[in-house]
Amino acid sequence: MENKDIFKHMQALETKMGKVYGDLGTLMLEIKQLVEENQQLRLENEKMRKVLKRENEETHLAPSSDPGVAVPIEGKEPIDIVGEGYDNLARLYHEGFHICNVYYGHLRTEGDCLFCLSFLNK
Repeated sequence: MENKDIFKHMQALETKMGKVYGDLGTLMLEIKQLVEENQQLRLENEKMRKVLKRENEETHLAPSSDPGVAVPIEGKEPIDIVGEGYDNLARLYHEGFHICNVYYGHLRTEGDCLFCLSFLNK
């Protein structure tokens, strides 16, 4: 090989390595975002499990064999409250979750949400 060919080959390799390095950087950013999202979802899931457990204990309901369906425990009647839906949404908001149509169900990490507050004030 001539010196000129070797230099061209080295330039081509350098260009390819630069592209690979750029792709690697992009993948690292995507992995970072996925790990952060995964952690946030784990926290939300854990918090929702605690809320569900506490709600089952408060309403004296036992979990049935079918997930998502609760059966009254013998001798204890579930409490029927007027405005229960509104109260549940208010409780969820105060536990740190969005109840607005923009971010419904997501964990509130930046303080109060104006959309949620306007919904609660209706």
